[in-house]
Amino acid sequence: MKLLQQKMSKYDIPQRAQQMGVYPYFRVIESEQDTVVKINGKDVLMFGSNSYLGLTNHPKIKEAAKQAIDKYGSGCAGSRFLNGTLDIHIKLEEKLAEFVQKDAAIIFSAGFLVNAGVIPTLTGRDDYIILDELDHASIIEGRRLSFSQALKYRHNDMSSLEKILKQCKPDKIKLIVVDGIFSMEGDIVDLPGIVELAKKYNATIMVDDAHSIGVIGKKGSGTASHFGLENEVDLIMGTFSKSLASIGGFIASDSYTINYLKHNCRSLIFSASIAPAATGSVLAALEIIQNEPQRIEKLWDNTHYAMKSFKELGFDTGRSESPIIPLYVRDDTKTFLFTRMLLDEGVFVNPVVSPAVPSDSTLIRFSLMATHNHQQIDQAIEACQKVGKKLNIIQ
Repeated sequence: MKLLQQKMSKYDIPQRAQQMGVYPYFRVIESEQDTVVKINGKDVLMFGSNSYLGLTNHPKIKEAAKQAIDKYGSGCAGSRFLNGTLDIHIKLEEKLAEFVQKDAAIIFSAGFLVNAGVIPTLTGRDDYIILDELDHASIIEGRRLSFSQALKYRHNDMSSLEKILKQCKPDKIKLIVVDGIFSMEGDIVDLPGIVELAKKYNATIMVDDAHSIGVIGKKGSGTASHFGLENEVDLIMGTFSKSLASIGGFIASDSYTINYLKHNCRSLIFSASIAPAATGSVLAALEIIQNEPQRIEKLWDNTHYAMKSFKELGFDTGRSESPIIPLYVRDDTKTFLFTRMLLDEGVFVNPVVSPAVPSDSTLIRFSLMATHNHQQIDQAIEACQKVGKKLNIIQ
């Protein structure tokens, strides 16, 4: 056995979880993403999806994908930089820029590629990348690929951020990169506080709106819109795999920055273009979001309804103020057990354990969709209560 194989063979954490019957990953779904999915031939309530507006099986979106395939084929056979730019790509970029109130936008074939590529492209060796300690893994990856100095501040703590900004040389670029809605904890960034400090220390702000698009802001246009700070945020990133019901991502900014990224961002230049079907799907989803504001209203009705019930039952939901509701377990093994036992009760949720979070901060990520009804939410919460009591998570 070669050295690499020897190293790989010693990694047996998944196998041990499988032997214990608590392995919670790569669960196979046999149906479309909806409020109810099929797993092992059985109906399961889905409370682990990022499809916040429930658009993944919308007939208009599926039809748009089919029409795009009929016109453009299944793929672009190249990168945007060379032979892979379609007129439908340009149309989507224009729509996205208008949606988030920026001069221009570029679309990528995956949301992860946006952060992994854009962040290291924007700053140089003598500049600074400043992150919230709970930023998404794709932001962390972008920081790792950069030659810039990386600095991290305590979660949503403006005094901690200011201490870091004071350390930076005033004549160097200071790029603050933050989640709009934090993907595990469900709280919203203190964007007004960041804007105030960015003005004071001449810093640039990039907001990752992956979990904010379609959730907060005017017609679901994200965090900057939510706070009325569209003109104060320099770059807005978003993904298509959540409220926009497809796959891919984008970055929007001023025309100078977008022009630079188009010609220097390696994850754009050296990746194949986003597929026509995905592009058509996003265009249709954008239209639905803007024309059907009642979907966002229903999402928030479901969020408030579920949050109230969880708190009344004694669950620790942390700082969440969004459709992402963390149920803190604070124990790795119990978190795996909670996930498996809920699936046995017909409820699908996602576990978040170390090293993704500290072992004393493990949680169940309970996610709402606009298409859930109160009866489904009640059924899921009843199952959470039953399992929570068995595991002594609640009294």
